[in-house]
Amino acid sequence: MIKTIPRNASRRRGRSRSRKNVRRIPQGVIHVQASFNNTIVTVTDIRGQVVSCSSAGTSGFRGPRKGTPFAAQTITTDAILTVVDQGMRRASVMIKGPGPGRDAALRAIRRSGLRLNFVRDVTPMPHNGCRPPKRRRT
Repeated sequence: MIKTIPRNASRRRGRSRSRKNVRRIPQGVIHVQASFNNTIVTVTDIRGQVVSCSSAGTSGFRGPRKGTPFAAQTITTDAILTVVDQGMRRASVMIKGPGPGRDAALRAIRRSGLRLNFVRDVTPMPHNGCRPPKRRRT
């Protein structure tokens, strides 16, 4: 004799809500890394946990167009819109790198309506540089 298993709701242990954790983030840090070939924008909370990130490659720019100021402006607005929906009102900005997207990204951040605490340039500068190569023998 075949025993039937009752199908009731208690057997299912699936999640009813989505997996994304929607937190209220009043304040955060926007990190902009602008190289000559690409621009990466990462938005974190004040503890350093990543909330949103975007780069020119993920936004659909390919090849030489990834390093353009327009790409930097587009990805910055894309990264900031997601955190503005989560309630971010104030932000600090850390800009790293010499690329053409650094000014365009900062302009897009200013236009987004966030109140900026400070804008800091955190580009690493060598104190004495690398050790030079050995002298050439002839």
